[in-house]
Amino acid sequence: MKPKNKKNVIAIVGPTASGKTALAVEIAKHINTEIISADSRQIFKEFDIATAKPTVEETQGIKHHLIDVVNPDEEFTVADFADRASKIMENLFEQDKTPIVAGGTGLYFRILLENYDMPRVAPNKKLREELHKIEQEEGAEALYNMLKESDPVLAQKMHPNNTVKIIRALEVCKTLNIPMSQAQKKKPPLYDIKWLGLGHLNGKDRQMLYDRTDKRVDIMLEKGLEKEAHSLYEKYGKISSLMNTIGYQEFIEYFDGNITFDEAVNKIKQNTRRYAKRQLTWFRQNKEIEWLDINDLPLKDFI
Repeated sequence: MKPKNKKNVIAIVGPTASGKTALAVEIAKHINTEIISADSRQIFKEFDIATAKPTVEETQGIKHHLIDVVNPDEEFTVADFADRASKIMENLFEQDKTPIVAGGTGLYFRILLENYDMPRVAPNKKLREELHKIEQEEGAEALYNMLKESDPVLAQKMHPNNTVKIIRALEVCKTLNIPMSQAQKKKPPLYDIKWLGLGHLNGKDRQMLYDRTDKRVDIMLEKGLEKEAHSLYEKYGKISSLMNTIGYQEFIEYFDGNITFDEAVNKIKQNTRRYAKRQLTWFRQNKEIEWLDINDLPLKDFI
């Protein structure tokens, strides 16, 4: 896609390990622009190996925004992401550049580019403590059942074990006294978006993706994932950002003596495959996405 006006945006989406960073960098080099990361884990400082943050070699000198934004124990909401990303995009528009937004966090794309309203409800510490207590005493399923009662529409779209998002949804429901799904209304789009997706749509290709995620975990282990997880656990304890990040949560179980090292590694691979599947399910809802195989298409065909 060639930029035609100051409101063009390129969005690159897809599951983990599908090659989004490589594609984004190649396009950015060709059209002289910068990349905004849409990854809810890479925003955290110190979360390096488990989140597969791009290395200096991988970025090839292309500026990446919204990586290493906050400390692991700090609050960072999707509204925070949208606010910061919007300002970066406006700055790029002023330079006659086409922003590239690349990542795998579907909600970030929904609020930033698909222009859904995000209820701006301040965190309720007391309510969150109450909900976390329910989770500890009754398990994640109890919270999920509460969400099904408060907002059945949203509950259908949310993984039962994603307690961070479930607690946030319950917080919004209680504060606004309406389901969060009703508060999220879609407005006319602000940008002319070229959606590009890297994904695998049939059984054979899906297995290739799973093989790639397994290989990525092996590489992370070689780079020192266990040491990184241990260091973060010692420094921060069982904070929500750690406990809801694949690669850390499994090793914390191992550090606590609940599972063996091999079991932790197997769980990381299994959880990564499941996450990739959920990402694909989310992005397939967007019918504007042009799904590509980066191995088969020359770059000129989709920029």
